[in-house]
Amino acid sequence: MIGVLCLMMSLPFPQKPYTVQQFLKIKAAWSPKPHPKGQWVAYLSNITGTPQIWRLDLPQGCPTQVTFFEERIAGFRVAPDGSVLAFLTDQGGNERYQIYLTTPTGDRLWQLTDAPDAIHYLGDWSRDGRFLAYVSNRRDPAVFDVYVLDLQTGKERRVWETDGYYTALAFSPNARFLVVRQSRSNFDEDLFLLDLQTGEHTYLTPHQGFAQYQNVRFSPDGQSLYLLTDQDREFLNPARLDLRTRSLTYLDNRPWDYEEFEITQDGTRMAAFVNEAGYSKLLLMDLTTGKIQEIPGLPQGNAGGLAWLEEGPQLFFHVATPTQTWDLWRYSLKDQTFDQLTVSSTAGIPPDLFVAPQPVRYRSFDGLEIPGFLYLPRSTSTRKPPVIVYVHGGPESQYRPGFSPLFQYFLYRGYAVFAPNVRGSAGYGRTYLHLDDREKRLDAVRDLAEGVRWLKQSGLIDPHRVAVMGASYGGYMVLAGLTFYPDLFAAGIDIVGIANFKTFLERTGPYRRRLREAEYGSLDDEDLLRQISPIHYIDRIRAPLFIIHGRNDPRVPVYEAEQIYQALKAKNQPVELLIYEDEGHGLSKLKNRIDAYTRVVDFLDRVFFGTASPSEEKP
Repeated sequence: MIGVLCLMMSLPFPQKPYTVQQFLKIKAAWSPKPHPKGQWVAYLSNITGTPQIWRLDLPQGCPTQVTFFEERIAGFRVAPDGSVLAFLTDQGGNERYQIYLTTPTGDRLWQLTDAPDAIHYLGDWSRDGRFLAYVSNRRDPAVFDVYVLDLQTGKERRVWETDGYYTALAFSPNARFLVVRQSRSNFDEDLFLLDLQTGEHTYLTPHQGFAQYQNVRFSPDGQSLYLLTDQDREFLNPARLDLRTRSLTYLDNRPWDYEEFEITQDGTRMAAFVNEAGYSKLLLMDLTTGKIQEIPGLPQGNAGGLAWLEEGPQLFFHVATPTQTWDLWRYSLKDQTFDQLTVSSTAGIPPDLFVAPQPVRYRSFDGLEIPGFLYLPRSTSTRKPPVIVYVHGGPESQYRPGFSPLFQYFLYRGYAVFAPNVRGSAGYGRTYLHLDDREKRLDAVRDLAEGVRWLKQSGLIDPHRVAVMGASYGGYMVLAGLTFYPDLFAAGIDIVGIANFKTFLERTGPYRRRLREAEYGSLDDEDLLRQISPIHYIDRIRAPLFIIHGRNDPRVPVYEAEQIYQALKAKNQPVELLIYEDEGHGLSKLKNRIDAYTRVVDFLDRVFFGTASPSEEKP
């Protein structure tokens, strides 16, 4: 048998090219949540084509599927005793999430909320597992009230009728108090302490200007909160908030954002991930001495989903690198070792085909240094590669070098990929974050243009074959780039992007309108909204445009895609539009992703080379 295998491997069989469908079938595992006694770890995986809950029995079990929905599981939490899991799912991407409970084996299922026109977001479990907190806008679409469900009696109680966008963050150890966050925008927040017996709420975070308060956890004695905040500073750092004096004590002052942390039940240790120039670093902090230790050996990429298991003790989390898909990992404090718990399939594609990016920086029009990541293909061709300039969404987000099957397919096909973090991106301090607010919106578009000019002058890419691609706010940047700098781009791919800020604000969810006005302007700012909206400059567009949208998108309504498409069609400008009836703000279903990106690849091949790729098999 061995001889036959060796003979087969030596035969000159032609290698069939890998297709975009194959790359998009690469699997992933993320969001680990271990059983409190270490019997298993639950997590999310896209093995079936949409994210579902799976369970891996420890120490060496096989993965078992727990949920079996056609729609995605948007998030889940494990009860403190491990007996049940609470999770969210919606319909067709409409984000009207309902709450369900299931057992770890998936053999029983309960629907806790049944308000299909309303949104529900999970909050915290009480430490004894009796109470589950969450928020919902079922009373008023513009506001999120706070609810607590008693799992013993099955009774739901609205504990706070609010006037804005609120989230339920953390129960006190005795379950009498609940920390609730109010978000005035995506970068200005406040915390309140809600007394569940009296209904009174106490304001915890008076501050000047903008401030964020994230990742809130009670201390074991219930006398203080641990949290991440950028109050009066540039970066999100860990702090302790004394609930009696309201005093805030910072635990670290490093010039990078902490992404998340978790503390042990006894309150002696904190594990945290820090975002250093886009890459995750794992830190351990002794909360009794304040000593911080960086743990070496973490794969160089993006990590998250921290969870402690007291036995060991052990840390669970997920990791992806530019060349390795998302998987579950564990760190043993006793042995000081990392081990990978899941090995997600690469769909038959050799991992040595995958490419890592180079961190780059360039200077924009005003001298500001703009960071980004440049992927260059492994192609041996002497021809300079075409490039896809990818702009992240948000805008208060950041492109980070995790694993992207689509990027890796483009690179396999000989395309370069350039991902700049223009001003307004997160991860580089609050000053940088606010450099694109309102009247400064077009400065970020100019950063995009300067990045393309820098790239063309570098001599690394074909200056005549430059496409711009992005989703959500990144889709807006695509349209803005094509209208304000039409000479720089040969093609555009707009995914669920904003074409007209006025119609976007009129039609987006009322609670989201409040959050976005600080960034974009309000409906009263008619001149500003007109100035920054690509729909008013479509006469300038010269490059062919490909548009993708979901019919059920509650964030950027599909009208944004329809109006730019109709306007360009009326002027006989090359434009294509794909609307998916069972999707929302992006594409979550594998069949739709395969369909959409197969068409995107054909579109780019036609624009850049005059023909669609003959190697692609249509789904």
